[in-house]
Amino acid sequence: MPTYGNEPETNGRQRDFVVAGIILVLALFTSYLSEASQQRVSAALQVSVLRPFIATQARLADSRLRATQIDSLTAELDALSAMMSTHAALVDENRTLRDLMDLGARAGTNYQPATVLRPGTAGSESMFLVDVGSDHGIQRGSPVVSPQGLVGVIREVRPGSSVGMDWSHPEFRASAMLADGTTYGMVENRRGRFREEDRLVLNGVAYNEPVGPGIVVVTSGLGDVFPRGIPIGRIDGLASTQGSWLKIYWLEPMVHPGSATHVLVLTSEVSPDVSDVWPSDSIRTGEEAARGGPGS
Repeated sequence: MPTYGNEPETNGRQRDFVVAGIILVLALFTSYLSEASQQRVSAALQVSVLRPFIATQARLADSRLRATQIDSLTAELDALSAMMSTHAALVDENRTLRDLMDLGARAGTNYQPATVLRPGTAGSESMFLVDVGSDHGIQRGSPVVSPQGLVGVIREVRPGSSVGMDWSHPEFRASAMLADGTTYGMVENRRGRFREEDRLVLNGVAYNEPVGPGIVVVTSGLGDVFPRGIPIGRIDGLASTQGSWLKIYWLEPMVHPGSATHVLVLTSEVSPDVSDVWPSDSIRTGEEAARGGPGS
């Protein structure tokens, strides 16, 4: 049986030469035709032999146009997203500044407005700087507050700036009570496996004291560190018990570390009770303030 192989290369070349020759002859022949005849031949070729090529060219041109339009729309979308992000940040900052002005009006002249700066270095996650110091009447142990409540406390004072720690610091402690003054305890930091898992707890609550979720916890004024009535957080459930005499409760903090950018710092001796600075109808967490929740 004879074997079948590929067509000899010479035959393919001969066919190509023949086709090229025919096309050349037709081109020369067409060039001697009248203009009207040339147009008829051109039209006939366009609707027959050249139709697939013309359609492919049209699709390629359309694809290039669509790609250009997509790039333009993508650029416009990116610009719009950036504009909306900037607008949202400005709205949030304006809201915070308005709330801080309202807080300053209620607090009086014993608090100094300040801007919070975070060092951003390893090991200083729970520390912050404020741009006021001893030249502004700031003292070691001065409370740092925001419209939502307690941010932290000043640990080191310099002439033009101060260093403070927030509630995520392992040494943070605050004598606290329920807003109605019926139950007392100690608010402290409970470390998690990661810094994002750090939480606040209300420790030392008597076992039989009725404590329900959502109840506001404020500073008690005991210990001569914080005046009475600064909001710290809300009861967020039972964390654990110690025998049958004490309970520990999780707290949802009023202010999350890192969220406070504008604050007030205590500058001198104030009334031992500042509950009127945070009336009950104004107490809300940072998330509630952002979305216009309770107290807004």
